[in-house]
Amino acid sequence: MRTGVQFRGTVPANSTRRWFTFRWPEGWHVAWYVVPTSPESGTPQIDWDVEVERASNEHITYWISIRNLTGDSVDIEARYAVLN
Repeated sequence: MRTGVQFRGTVPANSTRRWFTFRWPEGWHVAWYVVPTSPESGTPQIDWDVEVERASNEHITYWISIRNLTGDSVDIEARYAVLN
């Protein structure tokens, strides 16, 4: 299994930011997960959704929307795992 961090960023308080990452091989099964890197205990900090675009016969583009559930800015890492 191949894993890594695709990008890092900050999501302002009570807002949503959207990123995209492109030219992923169409034959790869990629799982996305987002982790807050600025600690705040006691409640969930973020929620995320992944949308997929078939950019060509060979490539996939992923659109990742990350919603901050808190009243403070949250630093994040978008991580991936190639499962095949």
